[in-house]
Amino acid sequence: MEVQKAKESSCGCREKLKYNELIIRLEMIREKLNMVSEEIRGLHANNESFSLLYSDCMENKAHINYLQQAASKTSEQRELEAFLRREVEDKEAKLNGLVVHFNLLQMQLVTHMKENITDLQQLQSQVLDELVKWKHEQQLSGNGVPMQLNLDEIQNLCEPLADLIWSTKQLIMKVMNINDKILTEMRQSRDNEMLDDINKQVISLLSTLIASTFVIEKQPQQVIKVNTRFTASVRLLVARPLNVHMTSPQVTVMLISEEQAQLLSKSDCASWRSTLPVECGDIINNSACMEYEPTSRKVCVHFRNMQIIRIKRAAKKGTASVTYKKLVLFFHSEFNVGVGELIFMVSTISLPVVVIDKSKQEARGWATITWDNAFRPPGHVPFVVPDKVSWGQLADTLRIKFRSEIGGDLSEDNLRFLAKKLFSSSQSLDNMELDDDVTVTWTQFCKSALPGRHFTFWEWFYMVFKVIRDHYSNLWCDRLIIGFIQKNKAEEMLSKSSPGTFLLRFSDSELGGITIAWVEVNNEVFHLQPFTHEDLMLRSLVDRILDLPQLQFLYPNVPKNDVFSKYYTKPEKNLLKNDYVRMLLVTTLPPYMSASPSSTSPPSYAPSPLSTSPPSYGPLPSSTPPPPYSPSVDSRLHSNILIKSVLCLKISSFVSQCRRSE
Repeated sequence: MEVQKAKESSCGCREKLKYNELIIRLEMIREKLNMVSEEIRGLHANNESFSLLYSDCMENKAHINYLQQAASKTSEQRELEAFLRREVEDKEAKLNGLVVHFNLLQMQLVTHMKENITDLQQLQSQVLDELVKWKHEQQLSGNGVPMQLNLDEIQNLCEPLADLIWSTKQLIMKVMNINDKILTEMRQSRDNEMLDDINKQVISLLSTLIASTFVIEKQPQQVIKVNTRFTASVRLLVARPLNVHMTSPQVTVMLISEEQAQLLSKSDCASWRSTLPVECGDIINNSACMEYEPTSRKVCVHFRNMQIIRIKRAAKKGTASVTYKKLVLFFHSEFNVGVGELIFMVSTISLPVVVIDKSKQEARGWATITWDNAFRPPGHVPFVVPDKVSWGQLADTLRIKFRSEIGGDLSEDNLRFLAKKLFSSSQSLDNMELDDDVTVTWTQFCKSALPGRHFTFWEWFYMVFKVIRDHYSNLWCDRLIIGFIQKNKAEEMLSKSSPGTFLLRFSDSELGGITIAWVEVNNEVFHLQPFTHEDLMLRSLVDRILDLPQLQFLYPNVPKNDVFSKYYTKPEKNLLKNDYVRMLLVTTLPPYMSASPSSTSPPSYAPSPLSTSPPSYGPLPSSTPPPPYSPSVDSRLHSNILIKSVLCLKISSFVSQCRRSE
């Protein structure tokens, strides 16, 4: 954990230095652009001087022509004509000098513009590289990896960059306007050609920047159930300097296939401008307008109530194929820049999503998403992923997912257990180092069932992960649950412990199940039937531990009240509600399992939450006294028995006094 934090801190420092370096380079280009602007003013002044001098020269030539037409010339007229001729010669010399100077200025100006554009291209490439890194971090964050890059800081780079590119384009237009106004004598066709080329480069730069900075700030949920609401938000990082938000352009969302997303990644906007991709489903509330948020300085659009109401699937190949099929949300828009001067079509695609019809498909859907988020290389064709990775890579992914959503980490022992389950190795991994380079295939990860089971490694892991997250993450973070341990290993540990010692482990046979193993006075170890999500909705795990007096010490020898008491549900004093007696759910063992003589823990009578799901317990205990102890019964209780917890109704003695007839 400390090593990971150190790496994140080091990475953050490097990114900060990179950010500051890019800011400095932006300022340097702005200074160069100001110099170009001064040169354009000098070019404009030169052109004005030429125009004035040329006008005077033409006027002098007109006087000379007039004097030449006179039949007889006086001495004064001849002197005037000679003077005018000298003036014309002098002015023509100056005009020639101005033409040379103008062409020199223009060549120098074009050279500086080319240099600036080269600088802008290099800088834009670096800025967009940061954006590519941010998108990859966003992809990894789907599995819980913390993000280091900040989109606001990237916007702080993109906005001045867009402003510089747009300003460069405006300066080019000024030079072109000057060239349009100059006299024929000063025009050079190659200058206009160079300016046209430069202008095309600038427009290309601007197009790339606008297209690249149309990003999904908040990704949609990656496993989406049909007819379930989901959200997303899209942001244009360069909207403010280009005043895009002034027209409130509309953004529309479509659901498209992975294959269509791959085709779009290889083409430009012009290819889909006339023909949009074929939709793979119908989405409602899928259009909204970009808006400017003054407090955050963002131009974005929020989709808060989207729903996929119908999904168009290809040939049906069973439930599994649905969960492995990746789709994407395609966001697209069109807007003007520069009062209709330029029209841009922009689009972006979401991270892959899996659309499911039933909740039972959720685990397999998350297998597809987890693998893609973790192992798809940045900048590659969407969503091509390797079909095998190293165990070290997968272990890191599982560890990070646990840490981000639950809080507690997976230990090396936990990972060793998971590796053994994944590889189904017959040899013990307890005393050998894990090889991080051993290969894990996609099929091993989530398609092939575990030996002797009807579920895969991922389904087992995901259901354990989910039930911890939903029901007892606090116990996991406090390291009160061993969890990832084999049944025989648990029995070996408990058999050497004091009677009443227990531990919590995840069931190998029940998806998402957690079982309690404990040792009795004869060193015999028993295992409770696993508690699943439905059971824990009825009564919490810690309250069930409190209910059972057989459970005295959390392995190795910690009194259970010392570690679990802060999590017990507080009992309510008033047991009556609307003149009815409230029932209390309490976990107990079958009558033939007597309580440990050393029991001191009082039962908990706190109400349990209501549930519509029927409990999977045994029958209620009857009023008939339990049968006497029988050796034949005891013989059936061996170390591998699964003992059902019983739903018991305990009502206080004052009930008869409080009961009212209905």
